[in-house]
Amino acid sequence: MNLTRRELVKSMGLAGAGAVLAPSLLAACVGQSSGGLSGDSVLRVGYLPITDATPLLVAHGEGFYADEGLEVETPTLLRSWAQVAEAFQARQVDLVHLLMPMTIQMRFGQDVPLKVVAWNHTGGSALTVANDIESVADLAGTTVAVPFWYSIHNIALQMIFADAGLTAIIDGEASESDGTVKLVVMAPPDMPPALGNGAIAGYIVADPFNAVAEVNDIGKVLRFTGDMWLDHACCVAVMHEDAIAERPEWAQATVTALVKAQQFTAANREETATLLSEAGGRYLPQPEPAIRRALTYYDHDEYGATGAIEHLDWETSRIGFQPFPYPTYTAELATRLQQTTVDGDRTFLDALDPGAVHAELVNESLVRSAIEAVGGPEVFGQAPDLVRSEVIDV
Repeated sequence: MNLTRRELVKSMGLAGAGAVLAPSLLAACVGQSSGGLSGDSVLRVGYLPITDATPLLVAHGEGFYADEGLEVETPTLLRSWAQVAEAFQARQVDLVHLLMPMTIQMRFGQDVPLKVVAWNHTGGSALTVANDIESVADLAGTTVAVPFWYSIHNIALQMIFADAGLTAIIDGEASESDGTVKLVVMAPPDMPPALGNGAIAGYIVADPFNAVAEVNDIGKVLRFTGDMWLDHACCVAVMHEDAIAERPEWAQATVTALVKAQQFTAANREETATLLSEAGGRYLPQPEPAIRRALTYYDHDEYGATGAIEHLDWETSRIGFQPFPYPTYTAELATRLQQTTVDGDRTFLDALDPGAVHAELVNESLVRSAIEAVGGPEVFGQAPDLVRSEVIDV
């Protein structure tokens, strides 16, 4: 008897849409399925349990993939960015969300034939610190965690440090007198416990892990990254380049489902929080109050008073949803990445032409068609010509 992945998960006692199943085990037990749109293979989605994954999960939970004629497996929860990348490269999943700088590293540093097909969200991240930290300067001599070297989090954190006269280091011990801060890479789920037990002084990451610290009173938001770089992308939707070329209708249906999910989420944040939590599909393991806070809470009075929000006039939300991948952002991101300390071989990065990155990395055609299908850029509050300038103010 051939079991579907849903039946397999249920039979193994891993009920819930966010059940964790090792990719190698999944491949061995289920193998390649077929069916769906025009005979294409079943869509397999992989995700990290953060609110950045929301469109991929809402598209499943609200049936948008099915509405586009796609047969889709229950999304597979993965525990770290390395696992997400490995599952994607091994073709155990077809669609993932990845950190935008991570896609640059994979495409140009590792020659992985991937394409960014849409932004997954904007904002949605913050620098969270222990309750006794009052300013960025107080982080001198401490250790702060980032989720991945190639992340908007690492870029934004080092921008914050530079503005405060601090220097990020990778090796050795941080020194308060020298104004250095040691950076360590840590899986997002491990960050709140590490902050709570004093192993780190802070972390910069996507929600709901910042909200988790707030809800549990083990830390506070020192600065939202969306208040530094207006409507910046963090995670993006990624597919295999050859799959797009060989199965264009399937790829278009996938991106259209994601765009519809973003439109739904922006208009139904409370319902989305329930869907993502145990009360709904249980795609995310965090408690519903933290998920709800991450999607809805951006109080100007509270965060304006603490300095977590400095640009009240930007009129943004804690996390935003609009899918178009702006070329100006890609170019600026690549430039900023070249100025950021990362661990490992950065030869490819130093040789990168920021102005040429977008054309090779991003496929705009699918998301343009999807945006038109739901009513045009105005639906997402974007200019009709889909042109913008980057606004950055640390």
